[in-house]
Amino acid sequence: MSNLLPTLHFSKTGSTMLLFAGALAVSACASKAPKELPPEPGPATTTQTQPSDLGPVAGSQADFAARMTGADTIYFDTDKYDIDATDQAALAKQAQWLMQYSNKRATIEGHCDERGTREYNLALGERRANAAKNYLVSLGIDASRVTTISYGKERPVALGSDEQAWAQNRRAVTVTID
Repeated sequence: MSNLLPTLHFSKTGSTMLLFAGALAVSACASKAPKELPPEPGPATTTQTQPSDLGPVAGSQADFAARMTGADTIYFDTDKYDIDATDQAALAKQAQWLMQYSNKRATIEGHCDERGTREYNLALGERRANAAKNYLVSLGIDASRVTTISYGKERPVALGSDEQAWAQNRRAVTVTID
């Protein structure tokens, strides 16, 4: 049986021509030097700030939290809602921020530890939040800018049934809102 595909035979001259045509095609793709080179780049003169260099947006909750460095939360003794000297300092810092951003409002969240009934802890959390609010108002913050809410024992930050966990959960937390 004979082969049905034709066999291609190149002569030495045909091979040379094919090689020359390939080299010519490749050389046509090579870039040519420009007639004039662009000027050397100078020193960078950009004044744009990189996003990673930016801190929190001024007047935002992130700004409030960053400036408070822990002073956004005050702590209470068992079954108490009185404002002590440490709490007064924290609330004074909060009031200073709120005065700077007079268009911002705040919510004070009252919290309790796990002991006691749900109803008792909701009432105690409300008294804690109101005590913090009243102190802010005494420092010159308009009462209409501050709301309160009690979560009682429903939102603990520390899990556990010991004094260390309970102490962390007896708190009032200030959160800013628009």
